[in-house]
Amino acid sequence: MIRLAIAEDHQALIDGLVLLLKYEENISIVGTVNNGRALVDLVRLKKPNVVITDIRMPKMDGIQATTIIKKEFPYIKVLAFTMFDQDEAVLQMIDAGASGYILKNNALKDVLEAIVTVADGKRYYDTNIKVSEFKNTQRNTAKGLLTKRQTEILKLIGQGKTSREISEELFIGTHTVDTHRKNMSRILGLKGKGELLRYAMEKKYKF
Repeated sequence: MIRLAIAEDHQALIDGLVLLLKYEENISIVGTVNNGRALVDLVRLKKPNVVITDIRMPKMDGIQATTIIKKEFPYIKVLAFTMFDQDEAVLQMIDAGASGYILKNNALKDVLEAIVTVADGKRYYDTNIKVSEFKNTQRNTAKGLLTKRQTEILKLIGQGKTSREISEELFIGTHTVDTHRKNMSRILGLKGKGELLRYAMEKKYKF
């Protein structure tokens, strides 16, 4: 029996997946959520053996959620379900520990096939994604896929603001800002204290 958790910020899409899968005798949906933080909580509570997750979600993105899930529960298989077909998106999910990657424009039967494949311990990649072309690419060159909050913070970093100034402007804790800084550096492949500021200023980040 495949115990499945679903994370997707569009409820209509969740409803479609549930409708597709509820008649599958070998699949039991243990829960559905609309953001990455709730996904991590659901996984800790229900301990599914397969997770299907969007990448860009509120509160915590799918990459961060997958990293946490795989660290705590290495046996859980994660399948990315997203509109992002860029190499960097695939690389980041693979690095986070995902076993599969499928685009949302696929037929629901293909999603079912992907779920069963990763549950069986195999890897599944969308036919529109040429994994062989970039699987040996250096992971630390991956760019992009910042959350809305991270792009807000990056814009303020580009203006030369400190973590304390950013926390006051956005009404969040200084520690939260520092955590976002670390996550952005990881996502953007930046190392060194001043690299994030340099990146923000050089790119003249616009939103």
